Amino acid sequence: MAPRSRRRRHRKPPSSVAPIIMTPTTIVTPMPLTPSKPGPSIDTLGFFSLDDNVPGLSQLILQKLNMKSYEEYKLVVDGGTPVSGFGFRCPQEMFQRMEDTFRFCAHCRVLPSGLSDSKVLRHCKRCRNVYYCGPECQRSDWPAHRRVCQELRLVAMDRLMEWLLVTGDFVLPSGPWPWPPEAVQDWDSWFSMKGLHLDATLDAVLVSHAMTTLWASVGRPRPDPDVLQGSLKRLLTDVLSRPLTLGLGLRALEIDVRRIGGSTVHVVGASHVETFLTRPGDYDELGHMFPGHLGLRVVMVGVDVANGFSQSTSTSPLEPGTIQLSAHKGLYHDFWEEQVETGQTDHPDLVAAFHPGFHSSPDLMEAWLPTLLLLRDYKIPTLITVYSHQELVSSLQILVELDTHITAYGANPFMSLKPEQVYSNPNKQPVYCSAYYIMFLGSSCQLDNSQLEEKVDDGI
Repeated sequence: MAPRSRRRRHRKPPSSVAPIIMTPTTIVTPMPLTPSKPGPSIDTLGFFSLDDNVPGLSQLILQKLNMKSYEEYKLVVDGGTPVSGFGFRCPQEMFQRMEDTFRFCAHCRVLPSGLSDSKVLRHCKRCRNVYYCGPECQRSDWPAHRRVCQELRLVAMDRLMEWLLVTGDFVLPSGPWPWPPEAVQDWDSWFSMKGLHLDATLDAVLVSHAMTTLWASVGRPRPDPDVLQGSLKRLLTDVLSRPLTLGLGLRALEIDVRRIGGSTVHVVGASHVETFLTRPGDYDELGHMFPGHLGLRVVMVGVDVANGFSQSTSTSPLEPGTIQLSAHKGLYHDFWEEQVETGQTDHPDLVAAFHPGFHSSPDLMEAWLPTLLLLRDYKIPTLITVYSHQELVSSLQILVELDTHITAYGANPFMSLKPEQVYSNPNKQPVYCSAYYIMFLGSSCQLDNSQLEEKVDDGI
């Protein structure tokens, strides 16, 4: 156990991820949440930072979603019920208002309210994703937009098709893997393994009533089947990227998943992104990646986990082959002291952080520092993912400066294939969730407990 004086330094709040909306909550074995001391919400910072690039964009979003304040927005994102008139009379109104939140000139940043009577915002006919207030702005913006136009076309398609996941009309295919797990090393091999079974699942969605209703509601021609199928595949990788990336970490860090009583994974800095739409079956692929496992606990820990997601601190042995999802609303270092050190929940075999973002600002680094030191000092196998190669380089530099022992890093073979648009800067290069990973274990300067206590006493 690390010295008490060092543990007291682990007192600053971890980060979380920026918000998305239009998704109702899904309750997974609901139990009361027991929050620790409240911490700062990075969701709030992310929402209001939209105004840095497009002044007034945050208020436009609230207006189009029939919300009176950011607090209501956050309540819906967290799975609660707003007190005002949030909601839409029909699917057509919903899709129109959602699209309206993207309406601002990508070049001069003007909002609809700032247009003269003679101007109107029109979208790019190629990507149907970015808007311009007139031909002059569109021509001036083309050198920047042409680099991302094709990817943004996919973003616009996936934004609509994602509704099928929200409503449950697109159910992810699952089942025991017919191939040896070691033969499935990336998305190409995964798709090849799924083969005809996956094709049948996607074909059923393409001809479903839900698909017909979707395209009748959005007010635009229905794309060709191969375009729709490509979107469904991208959405599938976006949902399955997290569990399969956890499996990548368990494999690479050689975690024994056949330990009696089950193995435990903590997802730190978790938010509604990891918990809002998560259904019990979403992590089945993690289990299929390790046939014969004796139970896997996945515990999401963060100040922004969705309300209604289950919390369970039970240390009872799991049934072999089962996966238990749960969450704790609070700060990870508090969770560690209150739950892990007291034996109320199991010690983690792996800790993962999806897009922690500590490289992006001194404030976020300060917030993440207690958790990073805790993971380093307790020698906990840790996996971190980032959006881009630039983030990878910056994050590696920070972790080296913290004397972490980095065991592996590189491109993630199970990254999401769904491009993500920067909301307030649409011509910025789209990114992909969990595109790169970093793994570390302990310190590069391995110290025994007496040496560690001496460093702490010296104030280092």
